[in-house]
Amino acid sequence: MACSVTVDQFSDLNGDPPVRGFLHAPESPDGNALILAHSAGGDCQSKLLQSISSAFAETGFVVLRINLPFRQERPHGPPFPGGAGRDREGLRRAVAVMKERTRGTIYLGGHSYGGRQATMLAAEEPGLIAGLLLLSYPLHPPRKATELRTSHFPRLGTPALFVHGSRDPFGSLEEMTAALSLIPGRHMLLPVEGAGHELLGRKTQPDFPEQVVTTFCDFMGLSQH
Repeated sequence: MACSVTVDQFSDLNGDPPVRGFLHAPESPDGNALILAHSAGGDCQSKLLQSISSAFAETGFVVLRINLPFRQERPHGPPFPGGAGRDREGLRRAVAVMKERTRGTIYLGGHSYGGRQATMLAAEEPGLIAGLLLLSYPLHPPRKATELRTSHFPRLGTPALFVHGSRDPFGSLEEMTAALSLIPGRHMLLPVEGAGHELLGRKTQPDFPEQVVTTFCDFMGLSQH
């Protein structure tokens, strides 16, 4: 049964980089928290992040969807060249903030670029978070299949659920399956038939966000309200 959820703007300016976004606070939290970051071309107000955040919060997760530092510093455009380290620091700060606000388990992830930075942070700092949710991991640039973004995969021990569309130009399901074999930690690929990089589309099932929540909870060994 879905529980009532309050969504409010959120900011923590006590560190650098600051943490800014939106907090989904369920009426009956279950002790779990999820932090989600956006793609290189989007922000935390994207339809995908809003729908996924709402679905998780309705089951009891406290969810924080954040704007990465590069997006805070300029409203439009791609990440700054060489700025990925600062974006990972933004994710690290968000984890620290959520650990201060909740006593439960912290999960981390995001869409495309945001998810990629989350995996890199988890590879750098094993044990920082309990698990990862990766929406449309950008395995390679479109039409550049040899430019794989997998150099950190052999160091990734954090449990990770990858949600990937069958029509994603950033990596086919076959390419994803091959790449994920490099990851020593427990991992799973949830294919979304007919979906592209944005995952939400005309061919996406209406209950797609709920399917992600159910699969994630099953994979992580969590019970749902």
